[in-house]
Amino acid sequence: MARRKNASEKRDIQYWLSYSDMMAGLLLVFVLIISFTMMHAKHLYEEKEAELIEQQRIAVEQESIAEELQKQAEEQKKILDEQKVIMEQQQQKLDKILGIRSELIEALKDEFDGTDLRVMVDAQTGAITFDSNVLFDTGKYDIKASGQSFLKEFLPRYFSILMKPAFEDYISEIIIEGHTDTNGTYIYNLDLSQKRALSVATFCLQDNNAVISEDKLEGLRKMITANGKSFSNPVYFDNGEIDMASSRRVEFKFRLKDDEMIKEMIKILEENN
Repeated sequence: MARRKNASEKRDIQYWLSYSDMMAGLLLVFVLIISFTMMHAKHLYEEKEAELIEQQRIAVEQESIAEELQKQAEEQKKILDEQKVIMEQQQQKLDKILGIRSELIEALKDEFDGTDLRVMVDAQTGAITFDSNVLFDTGKYDIKASGQSFLKEFLPRYFSILMKPAFEDYISEIIIEGHTDTNGTYIYNLDLSQKRALSVATFCLQDNNAVISEDKLEGLRKMITANGKSFSNPVYFDNGEIDMASSRRVEFKFRLKDDEMIKEMIKILEENN
């Protein structure tokens, strides 16, 4: 009876030992599963965290780039606005000068059209032309008496228009040009045309000429130039033949400061490109 009881207790003990070992094994498996799951979850968390940090870094960089682009755009707009203002100011000046040219030509036409002075005013340029025969004998460059009388009447009226306050500040040069016909060599006519232009300029600018007041002479001396053109620019009849009489002429031209304005605008455009 005692031996049977001991055998039963021994089996019970072995059963509980096997059950305990099995539970311990299961617990170990659970621990390993949980540990692996936690490690995997931590790894995923770290990856997500790294991705988030990278996204934040990219966002910061993109924001910085966007701010820089915005800054550059604002600076470019500022430059363009400044250029626009400059161009508008230059355009206003040019428009004013172009208006001055038209007003000056109209004033010259009003002064000389219909007078006894046989001069022609070019409607496009304002150049005034008269036959050199009025001033000089054939082949000569000394102004004859009738030519001096002509200039004494013409010059005060011409310069009174150009030296008006409305026009004076816009004139950069007054040009006296001598032209010849095609008889003779180019060099001979170049010398003759130059001497004729110089004779007229001298008559204009000499001291005590009783034609132009002393106060205007000083200003004119800074603007008047004399050029001989030989027969480089003859006058033609409608049939294409050279008009020899009309080719022998003296021209008074003026140049406004629009050339300087155009050069200034080109310079500004080149600097800003």
